[in-house]
Amino acid sequence: MRLALAQIDPAPDVAANLATIRRHVTDAAARGADLVVFPEEAMLGVESGVKDRFAEIVAREWDTFVTSLQELAHQERIAIVAGAYEPSDDHRPYNTLVAVGADGSLLATYRKLHLYDAFSYQESERIRPGDAGTASIEVAGVRIGLSTCYDIRFPELYRALADDGAQLVLVPAAWFSGPDKVRHWETLLAARAIENTLWIAAADTFNDHTVGHSQVRDPLGGLTARVEEGERLLITQIDTRRVDEVRSTVPSLANRRFRPGSLAEQPLGQQQD
Repeated sequence: MRLALAQIDPAPDVAANLATIRRHVTDAAARGADLVVFPEEAMLGVESGVKDRFAEIVAREWDTFVTSLQELAHQERIAIVAGAYEPSDDHRPYNTLVAVGADGSLLATYRKLHLYDAFSYQESERIRPGDAGTASIEVAGVRIGLSTCYDIRFPELYRALADDGAQLVLVPAAWFSGPDKVRHWETLLAARAIENTLWIAAADTFNDHTVGHSQVRDPLGGLTARVEEGERLLITQIDTRRVDEVRSTVPSLANRRFRPGSLAEQPLGQQQD
């Protein structure tokens, strides 16, 4: 599968962001990509002056944003994954990934499970946590798991996606900058790839409060492609045969002593036949 990652700086204006998305989707399609992935907040940059009108804008623009992605995907014959905000039944929207197929169909939505209540930031004050579990899609014969930003600090999510058959997991993000944050970002991306022996592809925003460094890690954690700064479109190849090769050499998933739900039931030393 030919994969494109778009590193952008989302504006506090949905129409402007759709124009940016259209430009990169058109470019990715022209360069033969099967899938183009945009960061968290691709729909709306909320750190740029929309906080007081956030829920109102989301309620007004959500349907338009999703429909626009579907029309664009169908027009360019390319699958798209983009970060958005979805209305909920309280004052806090969901932080939602929207995945559409090359035929314009809605493949899945993923509501961010782990909210960024860390480093003196409280995402849960304005965002409702996801309530629909994990989500996976298939594009060009590749099984793809969906995750968002702070999720990367929770390895159990990625193990669940691997158990669901994921060969690649996407990580759209708006990874805040700060001391050691690039190191955390790159270490965690590599770790999730290594421990689950699958591909990890992360599309981050880049501006004065996020780090950029969009990248792809192979099933041994190796860095296969990266852009550090600025607005860029990164295109690379995802070969699922690499997953099979690594898993035959390092069968850590098959060698597990703990299975889902078994941690309390079958501790090490008491494994059942």
